[in-house]
Amino acid sequence: MVEPAVTGAKNVIRAAAEAKVRRVVLTSSIGAVYMDPNRDPEKVVDESCWSDLEFCKNTKNWYCYGKAVAEQAAWDMAAELGVDMVVINPVLVLGPLLQTTINASVLHILKYLTGSAKTYANSVQGYVHVKDVALAQLLLFETPVASGRYLCVESVIHRAEVVEILAKFFPEYPIPTKCSDEKNPRRKPYEFSNQKLKDLGLEFTPVKQCLYDTVKSLQEKGHIPIPKQNNIESIHIQS
Repeated sequence: MVEPAVTGAKNVIRAAAEAKVRRVVLTSSIGAVYMDPNRDPEKVVDESCWSDLEFCKNTKNWYCYGKAVAEQAAWDMAAELGVDMVVINPVLVLGPLLQTTINASVLHILKYLTGSAKTYANSVQGYVHVKDVALAQLLLFETPVASGRYLCVESVIHRAEVVEILAKFFPEYPIPTKCSDEKNPRRKPYEFSNQKLKDLGLEFTPVKQCLYDTVKSLQEKGHIPIPKQNNIESIHIQS
């Protein structure tokens, strides 16, 4: 997982330099940002944060490790070759699927609709709509003053809120109602800043819309049955 991430990032920056492209927009990940056990829980997660590489290695979190070292390698090579690069760091991306297959992000929601997950975890997760990520990529490419990293996140919520939202819109599915960890206190969402993208004019889609659009897409792609008495038409949720 690590080697292709690093090599791929370097190859793209090198090719961009050779082609004399105007700007490179690298889509990194929140995985390169927030995985740090020593971070003050009261500290706002922003573009200055980086995942702790030693912690990622010790916990065998190769996804976050790979994202962090690949982004760092891209920054180093961009500086060396004089490439104008900006980076977007999205959280878990939801919304309509382009492909017919299920990816890891959408599987996170699908398991709550099929009955395969009997409980939800005592954990929090950041979410963003796929269309917002695409718009952010365009903004970073087309805005000359854009620079550095940009955290792309609409909200961070507990899994309990996720299943509550799903149950509200789609009560026909066997959505879990119990937490797998009822002994420990409910995890609190971390504070984050998406102000840099807002300053460029991006208006984020509410997380409820992200979840709703994801389920509707799963229905349309045939991954879950459409309830016979499904009276919910397409909706637009205001923030």
